[in-house]
Amino acid sequence: MSATEAPADRLPAFPWDKLEPYKATAAAHPDGIVDLSVGTPVDPVPELIQKALIAAADSPGYPTVWGTPQLRDALTHWCERRLGARGMTHRGVLPVVGSKELVAWLPTQLGLGPGDRIAYPRLAYPTYEVGARLARAEAVTYDDPRDLDPTDLKLLWLNSPSNPTGRVLSRGELADIVAWARAHGVLVFSDECYIELGWESEPVSVLHPEVCGTSHEGLVAVHSLSKRSNLAGYRAAFIAGDENVLGPLLQLRKHGGMMTSAPTQAAAVAALSDDTHVTEQRARYRARRTALRTALEAHGFRIDHSEASLYLWATRGEPCWDTVAHLASLGILAAPGDFYGEAGARHVRIALTATDERVAAAVARLA
Repeated sequence: MSATEAPADRLPAFPWDKLEPYKATAAAHPDGIVDLSVGTPVDPVPELIQKALIAAADSPGYPTVWGTPQLRDALTHWCERRLGARGMTHRGVLPVVGSKELVAWLPTQLGLGPGDRIAYPRLAYPTYEVGARLARAEAVTYDDPRDLDPTDLKLLWLNSPSNPTGRVLSRGELADIVAWARAHGVLVFSDECYIELGWESEPVSVLHPEVCGTSHEGLVAVHSLSKRSNLAGYRAAFIAGDENVLGPLLQLRKHGGMMTSAPTQAAAVAALSDDTHVTEQRARYRARRTALRTALEAHGFRIDHSEASLYLWATRGEPCWDTVAHLASLGILAAPGDFYGEAGARHVRIALTATDERVAAAVARLA
């Protein structure tokens, strides 16, 4: 790559543009499109979160990158309560401006570049690859990270529950991976943004003591309020774990002005301090999941993995674009599996993020 190459030239083609013709087909359905292709929340932001945001609206000064003490308290307490993490301090948490920003720019912020290798699952959220490309590092994929050559491997991404497959890594699997990474000096970032959406399996954090022991050394967990609290529009996320990793990131992000807005910080405190709205939202997603899964299986689909997260990983045993075309003819838009890697070429990802009315419409069409 030349020194004058523009950052955009290092990126893959934006895959969603390929879906536009199928979206047009689905939109032509007499009863309108049922868009199950994206994981964007559609339900209201819980009232207690909206009230916290409004109460903090008069915030004329700059917020801090590290967040208010109240936010850091909420983050540490949530990690201990929900993840089972131990020994959390303010130095072990850091708010970020949405998790996608963090994933895309983390390799650059860590100082990685040419000659460094970054690994992520063979079926994965595309932004892991984007982050490696932006840093000019080498991107490598894996089925089992313990099979990787650790030479020059500087960053290992885990994703459990997985986007797109919904697969969950067990405590034993995570513990073995952590032990392997530590033995080879590989930094682990674990994307756990769907951890509160387990259906047939209970997801566990890389920060749980049964996974990492008494130390968070070499480990950072990534969490988001987008799915659990319907806050995708707020850009509220955070990382937690090894203080020796988060400290330098905090200093760099201060220089870059990477600040979560003060009202959003206040809203995050309210969201993390309440579990009732999460339970209510889980119930909505569970009902939609049950309805869609039953309808898809009756229509001839097989559902693989999908024990957690906001997606059904579905196949009819044919190329994914044929399945996308078939569903589009019914007015249903799905994401082709090859958006997430060549290994997904015979699957589609079905999102649970549609209103009850639109989910009912999809079920009726599949019947």
